[in-house]
Amino acid sequence: MGANMSMSKGSNTPVPATALRVEVGWGSGPGVPDADASALLLAGGKVRSDSDFVFYNQPAHSSGAVRHEGKRDTGGRTTDTLLVDLARVESGIETVILAASCDGGAFGQVPDLYVEVKDAASGTVAARFDSAGATTETAFVLGEFYRRQGAWKFRAVGQGYSSGLGGLATDYGISVDEPPRPAPPAPVPSAAPPRVTAPPAPPAAPPPPAAAPAPVRLTKVTLTKAAPSVSLTKQGGTSGALHVNLNWQVRKQFSGWAGKLGRSVAMHSDLDLDLCALYELTDGRKGVVQALGNAFGSLHQSPFIHLDGDDRTGAVSTGENLTVNLDQKHQLRRVLVFVTIYEGARSFADLNATVTLQPQHGAAIDFSLDECTVPSTVCALALITNTGGGELVVRREARYLVPERGVSPQRTVDHAYGWGMNWTPGRK
Repeated sequence: MGANMSMSKGSNTPVPATALRVEVGWGSGPGVPDADASALLLAGGKVRSDSDFVFYNQPAHSSGAVRHEGKRDTGGRTTDTLLVDLARVESGIETVILAASCDGGAFGQVPDLYVEVKDAASGTVAARFDSAGATTETAFVLGEFYRRQGAWKFRAVGQGYSSGLGGLATDYGISVDEPPRPAPPAPVPSAAPPRVTAPPAPPAAPPPPAAAPAPVRLTKVTLTKAAPSVSLTKQGGTSGALHVNLNWQVRKQFSGWAGKLGRSVAMHSDLDLDLCALYELTDGRKGVVQALGNAFGSLHQSPFIHLDGDDRTGAVSTGENLTVNLDQKHQLRRVLVFVTIYEGARSFADLNATVTLQPQHGAAIDFSLDECTVPSTVCALALITNTGGGELVVRREARYLVPERGVSPQRTVDHAYGWGMNWTPGRK
């Protein structure tokens, strides 16, 4: 199939049962609402459980078959990408629905909406569907993968919903966490309370409710250059664990000076990004959590920040993860999350990365890293500050730094943010 040939609505085409990159794209610009890609894995037309829903707040399926890779803005066009490995779809799943939802508007305001399916290894286009004619819809099923006699096919669907991602997800059996409704007003007691002659019998204790899994939360906050900060406290994220995740993919096309680095970077097998954090505690102690020197930190004792090992695979699993214990937030003055390229690439210009901060309670916070235009090997991602009044503020930094010759990435970040620590060489 030609790269620009769009399928007609309802038509289908065979696709290879390999790793596929599913790109949902649209024309970006002033007044265009943000959109998000998602996938639902169905058995008998419904999900088996809420975990069969892959989207920005639940970015990976447990089977490894579907993963949300995140957004990229390429100047005039925004794409949100899912990686679907059909060979890893469990045998009970018959259909993988590919959907898009709109945040802050309707798809009538979103130009040039399309879904494109590419072979993840070669980049060859296997299928494309341009979804036109939208008006008030706030969610779309754009297409679906389905099994037919042991092989996989892609069907162009183009089915719109006016009830957003929540309505679409509910239709397929997902239980969605609705925003709380205000409580009804309490009854006002009458001036003369009735006389009670005998104490009423105590009510029978209700049976304990069956433990139901927590419903899926659809709320999220996306930080941008124009609106870079959010209060975790106002989002309800004040206790439990805060998971910080970095997910990345390597760009296949380079332009400008990055192209001169050589195409070997694109097909790397040894890329190693390290998620790290500088911390300052309220008692004045400072330090770093990083894989280098096995300084993985600790969740339940100082510094109340923990790095879950050193992943080194990024685009194959769920990336690098760091956890902050918000139950100990009164001990934290500030935490700067940053990432270094340990090996495998010479600059962030080669990478496309998404940062997600997921509090145990409250909305997820995410942002993408801008295009990098300098030969940077270290990037400050997010600064979490305790304002002193118990409020935690998260600020998107997305700041690329270029270490001077002989200066480590860690010292470079320290200097840029005035942390004031002493550094010695480390290894991992």
